[in-house]
Amino acid sequence: MTSDIDSAAADHPPRRLFVYNGGFLNRRIRRILALSGWRVTTGRPEPDDWVGVWGRSPTSARGEAMAARSGSRILRVEDALLRSIHPGRSGEPPIGLHLDRTGIHFDSSAPSDLETLLATHPLDDTNLLDRARDAMTRLRTQELSKYNAFDPACPPPAPGYLLIIDQTAGDASIKHGAATSTTFREMLAIAQIEHPGQRIVIRTHPESIAGHRAGHYLPEVATGQIEICSSPCSPWQLLEGAVEVFTASSQLGFEAILAGHRPRVFGQPFYSGWGLTEDENPVIRRQRRLTRAQVFAAAMILYPTWYDPYRHRLCQLEDVIDGLEARARAYREDNRGSVATGMRLWKRRHLKAFFGSRARITFRDNADRAVAEARQRQVSLLAWAGKVHSDLESAAQASNVDLVRVEDGFLRSRGLGAMLVPPLSLVRDDLGIYYDPTQESRLERLISQATTLPAGALLRAEDLRRRLIDTGLSKYNIGTSTLPDLPPGRRILVPGQVEDDASIRLGCGDIHTNLGLLQATRSANPDAVLIYKPHPDVEAGLRPGAISDADASGLADVVATGVDPIPLLHAVDAVWTLTSLMGFEALLRGVPVTCLGAPFYAGWGLTTDAGPVPERRNAWPTLDALVHASLIAYPRYRDPITGLPCPVEVAVDRLETGQGTRSPTVNRSLSKLQGLLASRSGLWR
Repeated sequence: MTSDIDSAAADHPPRRLFVYNGGFLNRRIRRILALSGWRVTTGRPEPDDWVGVWGRSPTSARGEAMAARSGSRILRVEDALLRSIHPGRSGEPPIGLHLDRTGIHFDSSAPSDLETLLATHPLDDTNLLDRARDAMTRLRTQELSKYNAFDPACPPPAPGYLLIIDQTAGDASIKHGAATSTTFREMLAIAQIEHPGQRIVIRTHPESIAGHRAGHYLPEVATGQIEICSSPCSPWQLLEGAVEVFTASSQLGFEAILAGHRPRVFGQPFYSGWGLTEDENPVIRRQRRLTRAQVFAAAMILYPTWYDPYRHRLCQLEDVIDGLEARARAYREDNRGSVATGMRLWKRRHLKAFFGSRARITFRDNADRAVAEARQRQVSLLAWAGKVHSDLESAAQASNVDLVRVEDGFLRSRGLGAMLVPPLSLVRDDLGIYYDPTQESRLERLISQATTLPAGALLRAEDLRRRLIDTGLSKYNIGTSTLPDLPPGRRILVPGQVEDDASIRLGCGDIHTNLGLLQATRSANPDAVLIYKPHPDVEAGLRPGAISDADASGLADVVATGVDPIPLLHAVDAVWTLTSLMGFEALLRGVPVTCLGAPFYAGWGLTTDAGPVPERRNAWPTLDALVHASLIAYPRYRDPITGLPCPVEVAVDRLETGQGTRSPTVNRSLSKLQGLLASRSGLWR
């Protein structure tokens, strides 16, 4: 979803924006301003120029004085309400800015552009409010906030407390939001007087936790029923456990509204005065009554200027949430570091890029040593799923170490993993692994839960599915798009597989070979046109599963070698498979699928199941719910251009254009050597 601001800014020559603050030299900030139609410069402005100042910071006085002398107007710039993983002092750039021509959102002394929107905009467009409601749900379920360095392993306080939100001393939103340091003492005193004996939790600001700026509550205040929460737990979980929320002007008060609270507000933040807060110090001019969705739409959709760091363009809130969700997930899963075992040498650099950018990941060939180190460091143990054996499982369980299986994702690359082409996606499964139906996997749980996905999530999955159809993308994206001559009749595609693949060993019954699959398909469909497509790894001579020419020609009408599978899917009427991912890709394109094994997509009412499907798969998700679980919620994606964790849509961009997805020369050379050693696959697999 791109922004109309891009084209609007391009229609007019950039306005000169004179700045006197070094923060405007930040490349990201200059880029956002340039895309928004501003040309940052220095010197002396003319009356028809603008002066840029950073909010109400101490340095803004220089710009204000220059604007007064020259008769120029002031553009106040501030971080948007979704910013980054860490606070700005970490050096991480923002993903959005507030560009305010009349004031700034946290200064209640005069109306800002945001206050004007809240006071005068109709805020009644159905599409706008639906977007707002969907985005609010996503922020809450994904636990996204302005800063997002939360640790999922950090538990919040036991529920049933009054939550008092601390802020950093001297913050501009306090001074310009009609509050003082005394306000924080008053909040605590009033909470104690009005709720005698009630537990009180004081939430420390993230910048105070990081040691950058002091807060208002010293450790000595934590006596009796009062505790200070300075651990990196999720603010959404804090809000969930609170019975009442007290704030001066914190953004967390806004999130409290989104979480269903009616916060007690002692300052004058942008969200007070609209009927959603209990205001101790009301702004008299704010008389309008708004819903949560209306306030959110103004503050998060209409007011900010959002930036897409993957495509380097302005964007809409939904794109920002997509990207922030991916980066926050990567941080939260990886921030403690990990130990990895069962990982081949050529994969390690890519695994470090995926899982080791935030904290140390070490590789140990010896499984016992890996378990011992993971226990000593109190981190997860990552293991390539195919290398996990019962002894490793038992050792991890006995040592109380979380075993996480790793495997390629379903949109992987342009080229085969067996050809050493690096992946754009990997899955990280803390329960099992998607191809093993003998135990529940994280994907299986996500599919079961997908029946309750909100409409926005399903719409995103539908858009993704349609895009995959339009672009013809699949897992490996190889082969020619030229189809062989296909006889007329009812055509059934029979995809071959690697016969020692774990999905066959674990997910098939009596029929577990490519020949057996062909025989069963022919027996059930004697008059159909069978098109057999060997697996690419088998075609390349790298993996077992080849069928003799005589057997293949005796059962199949066409043997489609070297062909991109996606054009074939558009030319057939059905697919019969053991456990091939091609069955999933057929479902995406509306092709009926019969499964003789138990792949992850079987057993949910979307396929004809002739295999041993687990009884626990008793949910009935829609196709788009299955797509969301399998392609959005389950895998992790990494952008090969920026190196950032990214949403699936960016991975699709890269696969479609080929940007950053080509196999390095050294990998191509290694893959040729690997082919020579195919009979000794244990050396490289």
